[in-house]
Amino acid sequence: MSIYFRQVCLVAETLEPVIADLKAVFSLKTAYVDPHVRSFRLENTLLAIGTDFIEVVAPIEENTAAGRYLERRGGDGGYMVIGQVETKEQQDACRARASDNGVRVAWETDGDEWKIMQLHPGDMRAAFFEVDWQARFDPQGFWMPAGGDGWQDTISTDAVSAIVGIELQGPDPQALAQHWADVAGVTVGQADGSPIVELANNRLRFVSDTDGRGPGLSGIDLQAVDREGIINRAKARGLATTADSVTIGGVHFRLVG
Repeated sequence: MSIYFRQVCLVAETLEPVIADLKAVFSLKTAYVDPHVRSFRLENTLLAIGTDFIEVVAPIEENTAAGRYLERRGGDGGYMVIGQVETKEQQDACRARASDNGVRVAWETDGDEWKIMQLHPGDMRAAFFEVDWQARFDPQGFWMPAGGDGWQDTISTDAVSAIVGIELQGPDPQALAQHWADVAGVTVGQADGSPIVELANNRLRFVSDTDGRGPGLSGIDLQAVDREGIINRAKARGLATTADSVTIGGVHFRLVG
């Protein structure tokens, strides 16, 4: 069974500053704004990077799940890894593996054309793991959370061309990787000294918690087209940078390639 990566979600106390930084630094455009997230007392914006997405959500009321997550992790940061499978049977198999490994379904909805399954971030020991099914399977195109089609016109590859990795941190990276692998139905690999879990089109990389924020989604790896421009624009906006990374919304964006 293959789980395809489609989207990574950040959570912020205030939406627009994070979206503005992402757009300015990485030369991105708004791909979609989902009105349905207001039922969770959130607002959001999606930005396309290649054929995948960075989403940022922010609470619009007090006492929300997202707000409590912000409190637990001490501010803005990573929130969800979102993927899709080809069939409902594959989604059901993932649900069964999750249950076998003590992971609860935090929220789900089932329709004729789309079925969402969000696995509990506490039980996943770092972040939400959402595994969705949609009747139209097109892992490089049609995507319901981005409104289906139409977002393709917003793709810009001037600065970055793809999301190539997601970094998850915890006190025991090997055990965390094994847990995610068991739920995803794959094996743990190794790359550059870190355990990894390979999805069909991307990889999850697991590292130690060294920033004092506890377990969580700590980084996103981007295929860089204009590394120098990215770093210069980030510095101009007063953002933290290294020679190959930029920090936005509490997440380290590592520039590769």
